[in-house]
Amino acid sequence: MSLEAKAALQEFRDAVEIELSKFVAEQSTFLNSISSDLAPVAHALSTFLLDSGKRLRPLFAYSGFVSTDAELDVSVTRAIASLELLQACALIHDDLMDGSDTRRGRPSIHRHFESIHVQEQLEGFAPAYGLAAAVLLGDLALVWSNQMLNEARLTSERLSNVSPIYDEMRTELMAGQFLDIHEQARKSTDLERSVKIARYKSGKYTVERPLHIGAVLSQSHSPALLDALSSYGLPLGEAFQYRDDLLGVFGDPSVTGKPVGDDLREGKRTVLIALTDAACTESMRSESKKFFGMPELDAGGISILQEIITVTGAKQKLEAMIERLTQEALQAAESEVIGERAHPLLLELVKITTKRST
Repeated sequence: MSLEAKAALQEFRDAVEIELSKFVAEQSTFLNSISSDLAPVAHALSTFLLDSGKRLRPLFAYSGFVSTDAELDVSVTRAIASLELLQACALIHDDLMDGSDTRRGRPSIHRHFESIHVQEQLEGFAPAYGLAAAVLLGDLALVWSNQMLNEARLTSERLSNVSPIYDEMRTELMAGQFLDIHEQARKSTDLERSVKIARYKSGKYTVERPLHIGAVLSQSHSPALLDALSSYGLPLGEAFQYRDDLLGVFGDPSVTGKPVGDDLREGKRTVLIALTDAACTESMRSESKKFFGMPELDAGGISILQEIITVTGAKQKLEAMIERLTQEALQAAESEVIGERAHPLLLELVKITTKRST
């Protein structure tokens, strides 16, 4: 059954790629018709969207749809594919706010346009040009996500059902992003605050809301089903973010596509850091303050912080939290309210989100 689930998820991922490629090609043509100077914008967004990506949000939305035992059609696939454009917006803006140099092993969008400014010897300040370009490209991806949803040829009833959840998901994402940058400006860590940020910045947006979107697109959903999907999606979404936090500190850059220790350089007050701070001795805390949040943090400083995180037991505690949340999700996936065809898909997605290395 696992092989069948993998095949079904891959088939839907391929269908999403086709719809995204069509949409982005159409929009790129429109941009180029406005001005040839927009060619770098069209190319950068096309490359960012189509060259890589796990398509987790569409896969969860697909599983939510299947949980109602409804039959898929191309309008639903198009609507679900629009989630990837929202994800592009989130990633472009997130890289900008975090000052990240790379994404998926390539220059982040703001760095890419900064390099264009330098290469073409344009007037002005290259970093400011890159920053402005990234803001606008992220905004454009957000506009495109809404456009693709509205142009998916859904019935008026389906569009009416999905729009409130889509809007709520976007609001939750932006709220989580602000709480994240606000947390970095605080003078103390707090586990409860960090958990909330993980839930809203990533957990709900990555898993729970896409599941809900897929379910309501079927027109066969019920409050009981949405509750069951939340019981699965909320713990799994948090486990997904906690795995991301661990990869941000201990991940292999050749696999993750991002420099090791980026979260440490940025001073991200994640759940991992909150757990570390709570278990630190005063000497450890003093040592940590010398390095945590340093933009120029080198390999030696990263190694010291990694050791502190490990010695305090924070890494092990977070792994235990991931395991507990994973088990909650696995148990919830077996709910009788969820259509039988969706069970193997949900179980396979648990593996993909919690055992990943990227």
